[in-house]
Amino acid sequence: MLTSHQKYHLKKLITELGSYSARHTEFVTVYVPQGYDLNKIMNHLSQEQGTATNIKSTQTRNNVIDALERMVQRLKLVGKTPPNGLAIFSGNVASREGASDVKVWDIEPPVPIKTRIYRCDKNFQLDILQDMLDVKEIYGLIVLDARDATIAQLKGKVIIPMLKTHSHVPGKMKAGGQSAHRFQQNRDLAVKAHLKKVADYVKDQFLMHEGLKGIIVGGPGSTKYDFVEKGFLTGDVQKKVLAVKDLSYTEEFGLQELVDKSQDVLAEEEIADEKKIMHRFLELLATKPTIVAYGIIEVRKVLELGIAATLLVSEALDEKIIDELEEKAKQYSTEVKIISTDTREGVQLRDIGKVGAILRYEQIT
Repeated sequence: MLTSHQKYHLKKLITELGSYSARHTEFVTVYVPQGYDLNKIMNHLSQEQGTATNIKSTQTRNNVIDALERMVQRLKLVGKTPPNGLAIFSGNVASREGASDVKVWDIEPPVPIKTRIYRCDKNFQLDILQDMLDVKEIYGLIVLDARDATIAQLKGKVIIPMLKTHSHVPGKMKAGGQSAHRFQQNRDLAVKAHLKKVADYVKDQFLMHEGLKGIIVGGPGSTKYDFVEKGFLTGDVQKKVLAVKDLSYTEEFGLQELVDKSQDVLAEEEIADEKKIMHRFLELLATKPTIVAYGIIEVRKVLELGIAATLLVSEALDEKIIDELEEKAKQYSTEVKIISTDTREGVQLRDIGKVGAILRYEQIT
């Protein structure tokens, strides 16, 4: 799974490349698969330069040949194919017709490239990079008690509610005129019908989902254990259950609480890493404010002094400022975390100035 930092830079490149469009088929895109010989790619591009001499339009011909030449020169500097492969793009991006501004971009993507592509077109071919941004893996979330259930999926850092169901299970106080035993029997039957209905929904929503990594169940009381352990779930679904968590809430609050209490399960996922570092920052802000900084002025200062251990940058911050702060951070080996606004903690960072830092040591005021 991509980190927020990787996503930010990949999105930035895709946005920049997607903003250009040629008048003719003269933008060159090359994807080099992992393990592929870069010399073969350069030989192929040299052959394409020879083919391009046959293009009738002088301007288009020159643009294609220039783009290919710049690409070959860049590949010579790269030397060999990086572990994940290489994506490289080149073309004349001058906005004024007849002008020349041939640029070249290359990136080792965060996900291995499996396909070799050469394309000369009016636009750069970005589908492979764009596909890397799409989160395909999910966790199923189920929050339930004896009367209500909410089913959702956790995709990346985003909780996506899918459906709610409510049953007419009577309360624990029996109605007048009914024997306690008969009342309890009716209530138990209603709870079982409710849990069976939820289990059917879960099977429909998750069983055939190729990207399902697992299911986490939570809720107040003992109903969640009955749901998981007493045969309501089919064997295939039960195998997907990773954890059962005690909660204080149901519905949307319960979903958020379930994610918060499942950090052990989600330990290798980006949402856990983001919540962990933001929790530490907010805790220090409340208990030891002299070892954190927030707001652009204060954070710039601690970066320039070299006392920032970790820089926290909201994805909502202006792109130019993010780039500036990253450059400052590099000078002192400061760790950089791009924080999304998909979590409560990320929203808090956005609301206190969009940038924060955890320091190497306390500031003496």
